[in-house]
Amino acid sequence: MYQQTKDYAYPPHNQPTAPGYPVSYSGNHPSVPPPYTSAPPPQFKVISDWSTGLCDCFSDCHSCCLTLWCPCVTFGRVAEIVDKGSTSCGASGALYTVISYLTGCGCLYSCFYRTKMRKQYMLKESPCCDCCVHCFCETCSLCQEYRELKNRGFDMVAGWDANVEMNRGVPMAPTYEHMTR
Repeated sequence: MYQQTKDYAYPPHNQPTAPGYPVSYSGNHPSVPPPYTSAPPPQFKVISDWSTGLCDCFSDCHSCCLTLWCPCVTFGRVAEIVDKGSTSCGASGALYTVISYLTGCGCLYSCFYRTKMRKQYMLKESPCCDCCVHCFCETCSLCQEYRELKNRGFDMVAGWDANVEMNRGVPMAPTYEHMTR
């Protein structure tokens, strides 16, 4: 069926080649068709909804009150879990406070953690882009992030190291299925 020439096997010119994408072509002869392979399977990313809505602050009154009066604590706890313990709650919260008091734009710092958390747990960017959510609804967005991590099984007060230890040294894997309350 194929003509054999040196080390290459070529399909006859009157028969179509196999469908697919070319892998490489190293031949210098213009009549030599490139080798083909089948297409790789598509890679789907499962993007899930947040476990609670942006304005569901009163579904967890403790985190709502904490964020209302001490947003630096809420942010510090979220940042420690999202960074997997590489930064401490105290350091992140202190930096958030300094940025907020000096520039009034702590939301620009916290929106980066929302983006990082969304990518880590494959969450939808909703209701709008992360920076807009934090600039216009800073308290609600911090509460939502706090509740999301809490609903994923993290003890937010304990911090990263205690959460890892509670799970026998294995950090919690992100869950991708739709979570219910």
